[in-house]
Amino acid sequence: MRPMKTLLHACAFGVVFAGAALALTGERMTEIPLDKMTPAQRTVAEAIMSGPRKSLSGPFNAWLRSPELADRLQKVGEYLRFNTSLDKRLNEMAIIMTAQHWGAQYEWFAHAPLALKAGLDPSIVAAIGAGRKPDKMKDDEAIIWEFTTQLRREHGVDDAIYSRAVNAFGEQGVMDLIAVNGYYDLVSMTLNVAHVMPPTGEEMPFKQAGR
Repeated sequence: MRPMKTLLHACAFGVVFAGAALALTGERMTEIPLDKMTPAQRTVAEAIMSGPRKSLSGPFNAWLRSPELADRLQKVGEYLRFNTSLDKRLNEMAIIMTAQHWGAQYEWFAHAPLALKAGLDPSIVAAIGAGRKPDKMKDDEAIIWEFTTQLRREHGVDDAIYSRAVNAFGEQGVMDLIAVNGYYDLVSMTLNVAHVMPPTGEEMPFKQAGR
């Protein structure tokens, strides 16, 4: 029971955190105060903080080192997180699969609570965190699992899972699924390189990559 209790505790804390304007930054790319930003950096930072995220937590502080890139990426991320054609439960499932794949603890800390809040079963979240295929999934969840797993393992997908995904989500949904995997690959790589970590003392279901 302890792993599930730990998961639920971390996720409850994360739900509170998700609404807070905290900027957890990495050891390698420390926070840039607003008054120390260039005009280009400040414009992007203010756009992010005035949008649905409300903070510069996660990869954004690191991305501000390249402000034009940061602006383009944050717009892609805003679509993929808040406006995607995929159901939020499925979108968050793909995101936490990406976090586990990359060993990105901060990404897990931020999105496992959102997956639960969106209706993903806690047993599925726990299995993904442990690197296991969940035992019981709805049909659409099984498609997300198989499509994402094949895409990472084989660098492509076979005709069978492609057809299932198109039938379930349409071509737009398939494109959004590919994109959410790719975008959160970049997010996770950024977090890992910048050493952005969850709060001290939070128990995570997998080891942080590179540590």
